[in-house]
Amino acid sequence: MKKFEIPAELAESVRFHGHVCPGLIIGYRAARLAEKALDLHRDQDEELVAVVENDACGVDAIQWLLGCTLGKGNLIFRDQGKHAFTIFRRDTGKAVRLVFKGQAGASTPEGIALRRKVMGGTATPEETARFEEQKNQRMQYLMTAPAEALFDCKQPGFELPSRARIFDSVVCESCGEVTMEPRLRLVDGKKVCLACAKPYHRGW
Repeated sequence: MKKFEIPAELAESVRFHGHVCPGLIIGYRAARLAEKALDLHRDQDEELVAVVENDACGVDAIQWLLGCTLGKGNLIFRDQGKHAFTIFRRDTGKAVRLVFKGQAGASTPEGIALRRKVMGGTATPEETARFEEQKNQRMQYLMTAPAEALFDCKQPGFELPSRARIFDSVVCESCGEVTMEPRLRLVDGKKVCLACAKPYHRGW
Protein backbone atom coordinates (compact mmCIF):
# COMPACT_ATOMS: atom_id res chain seq x y z
CA MET A 1 0.00 0.00 0.00
CA LYS A 2 1.41 3.36 -1.03
CA LYS A 3 1.10 5.85 1.80
CA PHE A 4 -0.05 9.38 1.05
CA GLU A 5 2.94 11.70 1.24
CA ILE A 6 2.11 15.03 2.81
CA PRO A 7 3.26 17.86 0.50
CA ALA A 8 5.26 20.64 2.15
CA GLU A 9 2.54 23.17 1.30
CA LEU A 10 0.00 21.12 3.30
CA ALA A 11 2.24 20.24 6.24
CA GLU A 12 1.50 23.31 8.39
CA SER A 13 -2.24 22.73 8.13
CA VAL A 14 -1.72 19.10 9.13
CA ARG A 15 0.30 20.15 12.19
CA PHE A 16 -2.40 22.61 13.21
CA HIS A 17 -5.22 20.09 12.73
CA GLY A 18 -3.41 17.06 14.15
CA HIS A 19 -3.68 14.60 11.27
CA VAL A 20 -4.08 14.45 7.52
CA CYS A 21 -7.45 13.41 6.11
CA PRO A 22 -9.67 14.03 3.08
CA GLY A 23 -11.69 16.68 4.91
CA LEU A 24 -8.62 18.74 5.77
CA ILE A 25 -7.49 18.65 2.15
CA ILE A 26 -10.90 19.87 1.00
CA GLY A 27 -10.53 22.90 3.28
CA TYR A 28 -6.95 23.41 2.11
CA ARG A 29 -7.96 23.42 -1.55
CA ALA A 30 -10.88 25.75 -0.81
CA ALA A 31 -8.60 28.23 0.98
CA ARG A 32 -6.08 28.21 -1.86
CA LEU A 33 -8.85 28.68 -4.41
CA ALA A 34 -10.24 31.61 -2.43
CA GLU A 35 -6.79 33.19 -2.32
CA LYS A 36 -6.58 33.00 -6.09
CA ALA A 37 -10.16 34.10 -6.78
CA LEU A 38 -10.00 37.12 -4.47
CA ASP A 39 -6.27 37.92 -4.69
CA LEU A 40 -5.89 37.76 -0.94
CA HIS A 41 -3.35 36.87 1.71
CA ARG A 42 -3.61 35.62 5.28
CA ASP A 43 -5.78 37.84 7.45
CA GLN A 44 -4.14 39.87 10.21
CA ASP A 45 -7.24 41.25 11.88
CA GLU A 46 -10.72 41.22 10.34
CA GLU A 47 -9.98 42.07 6.70
CA LEU A 48 -11.31 38.65 5.69
CA VAL A 49 -14.46 36.89 6.83
CA ALA A 50 -15.08 33.17 6.39
CA VAL A 51 -18.58 31.74 6.66
CA VAL A 52 -18.38 27.96 6.94
CA GLU A 53 -21.35 25.62 6.64
CA ASN A 54 -19.93 22.64 8.54
CA ASP A 55 -17.80 21.98 11.61
CA ALA A 56 -15.62 19.33 9.96
CA CYS A 57 -11.88 19.01 9.44
CA GLY A 58 -11.65 21.40 6.50
CA VAL A 59 -12.52 24.38 8.70
CA ASP A 60 -9.14 24.04 10.42
CA ALA A 61 -7.39 24.59 7.08
CA ILE A 62 -9.48 27.72 6.55
CA GLN A 63 -8.44 28.98 9.99
CA TRP A 64 -4.76 28.23 9.50
CA LEU A 65 -4.33 29.45 5.94
CA LEU A 66 -6.65 32.46 5.91
CA GLY A 67 -6.37 33.56 9.55
CA CYS A 68 -10.12 33.54 10.14
CA THR A 69 -10.89 32.43 13.69
CA LEU A 70 -13.77 32.35 16.17
CA GLY A 71 -11.83 34.47 18.64
CA LYS A 72 -11.39 37.32 16.16
CA GLY A 73 -15.00 37.11 15.14
CA ASN A 74 -14.29 36.58 11.46
CA LEU A 75 -15.03 32.85 11.35
CA ILE A 76 -18.79 32.37 11.29
CA PHE A 77 -20.33 28.90 11.61
CA ARG A 78 -23.70 28.33 9.97
CA ASP A 79 -24.57 24.67 10.32
CA GLN A 80 -25.94 23.56 6.96
CA GLY A 81 -24.11 20.23 6.83
CA LYS A 82 -22.34 21.21 3.59
CA HIS A 83 -18.70 21.42 2.58
CA ALA A 84 -19.28 25.04 1.59
CA PHE A 85 -17.01 27.96 2.39
CA THR A 86 -17.74 31.64 1.70
CA ILE A 87 -14.87 34.10 1.90
CA PHE A 88 -15.36 37.89 1.93
CA ARG A 89 -12.83 40.71 1.56
CA ARG A 90 -13.92 43.77 3.50
CA ASP A 91 -11.62 46.16 1.63
CA THR A 92 -12.90 45.32 -1.86
CA GLY A 93 -16.34 43.92 -1.05
CA LYS A 94 -15.56 40.88 -3.18
CA ALA A 95 -16.62 37.40 -2.13
CA VAL A 96 -16.71 33.82 -3.33
CA ARG A 97 -18.70 30.81 -2.16
CA LEU A 98 -16.94 27.50 -2.76
CA VAL A 99 -19.14 24.41 -2.67
CA PHE A 100 -17.49 21.00 -2.74
CA LYS A 101 -19.08 18.82 -5.41
CA GLY A 102 -18.42 15.36 -4.05
CA GLN A 103 -18.10 13.49 -0.78
CA ALA A 104 -15.20 13.87 1.61
CA GLY A 105 -14.94 10.20 2.45
CA ALA A 106 -15.97 6.87 1.07
CA SER A 107 -18.71 7.03 -1.55
CA THR A 108 -18.81 3.50 -3.00
CA PRO A 109 -20.81 0.72 -1.30
CA GLU A 110 -17.55 -1.08 -0.51
CA GLY A 111 -15.96 2.05 0.91
CA ILE A 112 -18.97 2.88 3.06
CA ALA A 113 -19.10 -0.68 4.42
CA LEU A 114 -15.37 -0.61 5.18
CA ARG A 115 -15.66 2.74 6.94
CA ARG A 116 -18.45 1.47 9.17
CA LYS A 117 -16.42 -1.58 10.13
CA VAL A 118 -13.25 0.40 10.80
CA MET A 119 -15.06 3.07 12.83
CA GLY A 120 -17.01 0.40 14.67
CA GLY A 121 -13.89 -1.57 15.57
CA THR A 122 -14.99 -4.74 13.76
CA ALA A 123 -12.74 -4.58 10.69
CA THR A 124 -10.18 -7.30 10.04
CA PRO A 125 -6.54 -6.29 9.44
CA GLU A 126 -7.09 -6.84 5.72
CA GLU A 127 -10.19 -4.64 5.71
CA THR A 128 -8.39 -1.93 7.65
CA ALA A 129 -5.54 -1.99 5.14
CA ARG A 130 -8.01 -1.75 2.25
CA PHE A 131 -9.76 1.17 3.94
CA GLU A 132 -6.46 3.01 4.40
CA GLU A 133 -5.52 2.32 0.79
CA GLN A 134 -8.78 3.83 -0.44
CA LYS A 135 -8.34 6.84 1.85
CA ASN A 136 -4.82 7.43 0.54
CA GLN A 137 -6.11 7.29 -3.02
CA ARG A 138 -8.87 9.72 -2.13
CA MET A 139 -6.45 12.19 -0.55
CA GLN A 140 -4.14 12.02 -3.55
CA TYR A 141 -7.04 12.80 -5.85
CA LEU A 142 -8.25 15.70 -3.69
CA MET A 143 -4.76 17.16 -3.58
CA THR A 144 -4.09 17.01 -7.31
CA ALA A 145 -7.46 17.30 -9.09
CA PRO A 146 -8.25 20.54 -10.94
CA ALA A 147 -10.10 23.00 -8.71
CA GLU A 148 -13.05 23.11 -11.09
CA ALA A 149 -13.48 19.35 -10.67
CA LEU A 150 -13.79 19.76 -6.91
CA PHE A 151 -15.71 22.99 -6.36
CA ASP A 152 -18.52 25.08 -7.73
CA CYS A 153 -17.52 28.74 -7.44
CA LYS A 154 -20.52 30.99 -6.79
CA GLN A 155 -21.48 34.36 -5.44
CA PRO A 156 -22.94 34.14 -1.92
CA GLY A 157 -26.65 34.65 -1.47
CA PHE A 158 -26.14 36.71 1.69
CA GLU A 159 -24.40 39.95 2.61
CA LEU A 160 -21.05 40.50 4.27
CA PRO A 161 -21.49 39.93 8.03
CA SER A 162 -20.92 42.92 10.29
CA ARG A 163 -17.74 43.27 12.31
CA ALA A 164 -17.46 41.57 15.68
CA ARG A 165 -18.80 43.64 18.57
CA ILE A 166 -17.87 43.85 22.24
CA PHE A 167 -20.88 43.81 24.58
CA ASP A 168 -21.31 44.55 28.27
CA SER A 169 -21.15 41.60 30.65
CA VAL A 170 -23.93 41.01 33.16
CA VAL A 171 -24.07 38.62 36.11
CA CYS A 172 -26.68 35.88 35.72
CA GLU A 173 -29.14 36.23 38.60
CA SER A 174 -29.46 32.45 38.87
CA CYS A 175 -25.95 30.95 38.71
CA GLY A 176 -23.92 34.10 39.30
CA GLU A 177 -21.75 33.67 36.22
CA VAL A 178 -20.83 36.67 34.08
CA THR A 179 -22.60 36.53 30.71
CA MET A 180 -22.53 38.60 27.52
CA GLU A 181 -25.60 40.83 27.62
CA PRO A 182 -27.23 39.70 24.32
CA ARG A 183 -27.19 36.09 25.54
CA LEU A 184 -29.29 36.77 28.63
CA ARG A 185 -32.97 35.86 28.91
CA LEU A 186 -35.64 37.34 31.15
CA VAL A 187 -37.21 34.57 33.25
CA ASP A 188 -39.66 35.39 36.06
CA GLY A 189 -38.33 38.93 36.08
CA LYS A 190 -34.69 37.82 36.45
CA LYS A 191 -31.86 38.18 33.95
CA VAL A 192 -30.49 34.67 33.46
CA CYS A 193 -27.98 33.00 31.15
CA LEU A 194 -28.94 30.51 28.45
CA ALA A 195 -27.91 27.56 30.61
CA CYS A 196 -30.26 28.66 33.39
CA ALA A 197 -33.16 29.62 31.12
CA LYS A 198 -35.46 26.68 30.48
CA PRO A 199 -36.31 26.60 26.77
CA TYR A 200 -39.96 27.06 25.89
CA HIS A 201 -41.51 25.40 22.88
CA ARG A 202 -44.79 23.78 21.88
CA GLY A 203 -43.47 20.93 19.78
CA TRP A 204 -42.50 22.85 16.66
